[in-house]
Amino acid sequence: MMLKDCQLVIMAGGIGSRFWPMSTPEYPKQFLDILGIGKSLLQLTVDRFRDSIDVRNIWVVTSRNYTDIVKEQLPEIDAEQILSEPCMRNTAPCISYAAWKIKKKYGNVSMIISPADHIVIDVSKFDEIIRQGLAFVSGSSRILTLGIVPTRPETGYGYIKSSGISEAGDPVCVESFKEKPDYETAKKYFEAEGYYWNAGIFLWQTDTILNEIRKNEPEMAELFESAVPYLCTDGEQDFINSIYPECKNISIDYAVMEKTCNAYVIPSSFGWSDLGTWGSLHERLSHDKNDNTSVGGNVKFVDCSGCIARMPANKKVVIQGLAGYIIAEKDDTLLICRLEEEQRIKEFSKY
Repeated sequence: MMLKDCQLVIMAGGIGSRFWPMSTPEYPKQFLDILGIGKSLLQLTVDRFRDSIDVRNIWVVTSRNYTDIVKEQLPEIDAEQILSEPCMRNTAPCISYAAWKIKKKYGNVSMIISPADHIVIDVSKFDEIIRQGLAFVSGSSRILTLGIVPTRPETGYGYIKSSGISEAGDPVCVESFKEKPDYETAKKYFEAEGYYWNAGIFLWQTDTILNEIRKNEPEMAELFESAVPYLCTDGEQDFINSIYPECKNISIDYAVMEKTCNAYVIPSSFGWSDLGTWGSLHERLSHDKNDNTSVGGNVKFVDCSGCIARMPANKKVVIQGLAGYIIAEKDDTLLICRLEEEQRIKEFSKY
């Protein structure tokens, strides 16, 4: 059943530098068929909501460098619903732009905010939690975030600490947000109750987020208030291009979530991954008996263990004698890197 009057905002402006060399600033990971199934992560994100959100209520916020890619991959999305950012300014300006435009066009409605580059295995369970969450924020000033129940100590995600233990999966107040921890801290979070991975998925009413931005980031709010006369007109893009560089480069977590008194978290388990790294992709794909996995190409592992390979289609590759490595080739670039040192890939991409 479709969710009436609910607006979905998909954030698709990142450059995915940790997935180099597959992901590049010209064609980042949200537009790639990372899983080798014939659809990009952006297309899979839209598919996840097809049974609940009318396509006319789906918005994609992306860099102006990627708008043509979005149009190509999502031809069913009206051009007016693809919001073009003239420069990178993190998630708070991105969400602000969408929220002010939705407010002007539809008034105070329910909103879902979702990154474009995550995967969800159990879509039915995901849909159930989204519907439960929307009912929770409807007609209120509550802000709800989805907290993923941890399955292991994880240093690659931020955490959400709830103020109590959820009864029967109901939302509970957020006590605090935690930065990405070291392994020992992540282990403590995993063993304790009330800690969840921060998935960056939010639900709220339009007026709620506008009021929070006005309260906590008044200068940013003032910029977008000034844009209101131009939104949904032929002059919108030019005006957005003029004010966007003045926006603070800040995430919605820092701008609002860590300051608001109205934040709640709903414990969630639906096979989630943000696919932020080669390691997270390795965990999500099926493996051979020696924990090796590959996407694309015709890859043969010999005397290898714990490796992931990403090769061009129809390329025959034999990899021998490696343990715990990333082997990825795209165009004229080949990466061979230890999985345990994949945090250095950003550095390598600059060579």
